[in-house]
Amino acid sequence: MTVSKSFIAGLPKVELHVHHVGSVSQRVVAELASRHPGTVPSDPAELARFFVFDDLSHFIRNYLAVVDLIKTGDDVRFITYEVAADMAAQHIRYAELTVTPYISINDELPAEAFLEAIEDARQAAHRDHGLELRWIFDIPADFGIPAAELTASVALDHDVPGLIGFGLGGSDLGYPRSMFRDQFDRARAAGLRSVPHAGETTGPQSVWDALTSLGAERIEHGIAAARDQNLLGHLVEHRIALDVCLTSNVALRVVSDLDHHPIRELVAAGVTVTINTDDPPMFGTDLNNEYAIAARLLELDMRGVADLALAAVDASFASSLSKVALRAAISSYAAMPPP
Repeated sequence: MTVSKSFIAGLPKVELHVHHVGSVSQRVVAELASRHPGTVPSDPAELARFFVFDDLSHFIRNYLAVVDLIKTGDDVRFITYEVAADMAAQHIRYAELTVTPYISINDELPAEAFLEAIEDARQAAHRDHGLELRWIFDIPADFGIPAAELTASVALDHDVPGLIGFGLGGSDLGYPRSMFRDQFDRARAAGLRSVPHAGETTGPQSVWDALTSLGAERIEHGIAAARDQNLLGHLVEHRIALDVCLTSNVALRVVSDLDHHPIRELVAAGVTVTINTDDPPMFGTDLNNEYAIAARLLELDMRGVADLALAAVDASFASSLSKVALRAAISSYAAMPPP
């Protein structure tokens, strides 16, 4: 059973687990490296090698090196708009982009300039490409409580159009999700949705921790849930989706290879999964490729692939009106004769 690449490419899609800086293409990273010479190579061949990782800690080090290339508001606006253009080219109609203010904001790039830049790019992306962008501001766990406090301050003490969620990224190991309960409590009280990472490099307990301590409404990754039948039942009962990133899990050695990815077990248990890229250029993928992989692993036909896209719409925090429009676009496309 195969689904054509052209069908997947044309399918209107939603992406829910994708990182701001991690979505910057190698072409754009090379441009930034030319603007701000340093540790990141601008040569395409060297840059390709720079984007091969041994594990999560290696990935985080190189990710932060790319972050260091983003010096000005113009840089922020540039990368955000280019990420949006790349998404639109894949027929992504709506995306919840995870943004990590802590790693970008500093004395030279204050919060106000950073927020102005991403908002300008968000509006331009909608005007030029019809892409609806929303933000999830996330805490980088590796930087501890100071990062959590700054993230909460930027999210809650400023007017941030498009901000819908509060997240937690970085390492699972050594940073229990409960450590950030206070910041999540405040964000949730302000109306932001809880979308932490959990169950990526650690076991099911970190997913339980995210649910009980942070009130998680979706889980980024969460694949360790496949090892806990009680947890699987809880996710199904409470309709909590897992935002799965197949290629990322292999690239960061979380699973040995795609054929051993637990997505089959998750789906067989009735858990809602959405298909996402995490940090696509860094892992040599895009959303079309991830859908093709999911179609193979789950043995889906065109209807099944369209259902994956619909599941992402339903799991999103888009407005009711946006969900109606997105569902209609997907269903209409899927009803057309195959290309």
